[in-house]
Amino acid sequence: MAIEQSIDQQVALLMQGIEMGDEKLKEAMGKELRERLEDSQNTGVPLRVYCGYDPTSPDLHIGHTVTMRKLRQFQELGHQAIFVVGSFTALVGDPSDKDKARPRLTKEQVMANAKTYTDQAFKILDREKTEVRFNDRWLSGVTLEQVIEVASNFTVQQFLVRDNFSKRYASNEPIWLHEFFYALLQGYDAAELRADVQLGATEQLFNLLAGRKLQEAMGMKPQVALTVPVLVGTDGHLRMSKSTGNTIGIDEPPEEMYGKVMSIPDSAMSNYFRLVTRWTPDEVAFLEEGLASGDLHPRDVKMRLAREVVEIYHGVEAVEPAEAAFVHLVQEGGQPEDMPEHAYQAGTPLIDAMVDSGLVESKSQARRLVDQNGVRLNGEVVEDPNFNLDFQEAAVLQVGKRRFARLVRAQ
Repeated sequence: MAIEQSIDQQVALLMQGIEMGDEKLKEAMGKELRERLEDSQNTGVPLRVYCGYDPTSPDLHIGHTVTMRKLRQFQELGHQAIFVVGSFTALVGDPSDKDKARPRLTKEQVMANAKTYTDQAFKILDREKTEVRFNDRWLSGVTLEQVIEVASNFTVQQFLVRDNFSKRYASNEPIWLHEFFYALLQGYDAAELRADVQLGATEQLFNLLAGRKLQEAMGMKPQVALTVPVLVGTDGHLRMSKSTGNTIGIDEPPEEMYGKVMSIPDSAMSNYFRLVTRWTPDEVAFLEEGLASGDLHPRDVKMRLAREVVEIYHGVEAVEPAEAAFVHLVQEGGQPEDMPEHAYQAGTPLIDAMVDSGLVESKSQARRLVDQNGVRLNGEVVEDPNFNLDFQEAAVLQVGKRRFARLVRAQ
């Protein structure tokens, strides 16, 4: 059932968290959105709202879900949500946020990743009300004549002034011709879908505007383009990315997810309020005003945020146990009753055991955590990254505040 809200309330909700890099452009898109919403209300015809996702890796973190959350908002207001799997565009690779060409994936890799993307996406989107489309279904059949017709709407200069391309051009780094195709293909998606609204990340604005341009060239009303900023990771500064180890995976256990949210700096909370929660603009304003005035304690607000995130991905029944685990482990300095067990050979470097036990993803990350005094053995801080393991009895390895493994020497 669609949520009943006034047009003003709908615009405020849907524009919450939107950043366009240009206030005039944002204002223009907001005005166009209002007009579309009014037309939809008057005609009873829902808007067609889409976002495309190139399945370049098998797992999603909550940074990937920012646009999905916005797509869900449109869905709850009664509009048609279209989840586009970039089964063709992923073969090209979006250069928007890269200073070099993306590695090209095989069709088999893309389709395997696409299965996990859609499965995970339905933790946010309503499966029964989401139209899932694979863009290879139409892009693979585009003729060379059509490519020429589409390309005739753009100039090389328009591409070269893009920040990532201009830097590569100035430093004599290669810019491959196929990279220019990406924006054209995404623009073709918008025309094929006859989209009223397209969502994307801020660095994809050029691609979204390409969709507007192609729709107009094909005699359609140009879509409203709305972009959202990247979500900062648990460090509070860098964008959430698996390569920097600052992610919150949407399939992580509730207690791990809760603890990671609690670890973000206070300064990053507003970023999370707007981009990953179900909270309305009024609820966000209440929390921000309370934090600014001192009426609300940052710890209490962050616990509320952690509960919200856990409930979204694991359900309300997972919230209380996750919070209890956090209080026991972090606030009371306890250890989990159950922890994974890892067998090691005598003399195994600690760094290797950290990776092999799954507590960290790489040796470099393990060394960095040791250097930061973030690793403990049986409660004692490990200061030597070259320490070798050789315990007669089981030892408890702790990484950070929430990751534990019981080390047992292999016989």
